[in-house]
Amino acid sequence: MTASHPALVVVGLVGRIAAGKSTVARALAARGAEVIDADRIAHEVLDEPDTRSAVVRRFGAAVLRADGRVDRAALASIVFGSTPEAGTALAALERIVHPRVRERIAADLDRMRDEAVTAGGARRVVVLDVPLLVQAGWDERCDRIVLVECDEQVRRARMAARGWTTEHQAERDAAWARGYRPPPPWKTTPVDASGDAAYIHAQIDSLWRSMS
Repeated sequence: MTASHPALVVVGLVGRIAAGKSTVARALAARGAEVIDADRIAHEVLDEPDTRSAVVRRFGAAVLRADGRVDRAALASIVFGSTPEAGTALAALERIVHPRVRERIAADLDRMRDEAVTAGGARRVVVLDVPLLVQAGWDERCDRIVLVECDEQVRRARMAARGWTTEHQAERDAAWARGYRPPPPWKTTPVDASGDAAYIHAQIDSLWRSMS
């Protein structure tokens, strides 16, 4: 992977499910950062005809909704879990979706880098909001890593508020933990997203000043 141009600061978000990564991404966007949302890109990729066909070939037509689009909830029930079968299914889905998502993200980063080199002037900050950022190797392209931390009880309450059962929570955690490694401490800044908006925004203000 190519290194970022000094005029472009690439910030990667790392944290467990429901830790508050999206909240941190929105707070950085409010301060002028541009956010690359891998979940949004993955949803768009799943709507591409070639991707949809590959998903149906691997998982069957039961993962399609009545309108012919991929039913993400049905797909999630197959690929998220702690069993070997779920791990195999998740790996198969990643082989279908991840190359397309990686291509889109890489193209966005290259475009932003080229724009920053051409424009000069103030630094631009781009945030990579990628659920499995470290596991997918995107940390190598990041200048800074924000480790989003959260009190475990708060995190569990957030997952429960999404309607996830305890078993579902454990399955998502198992999928996230597979292949995770701590990011290098020298470029990592922790942000505690357990508290209220004022508490979180005070930390983001400090982080933003350090990147100006």
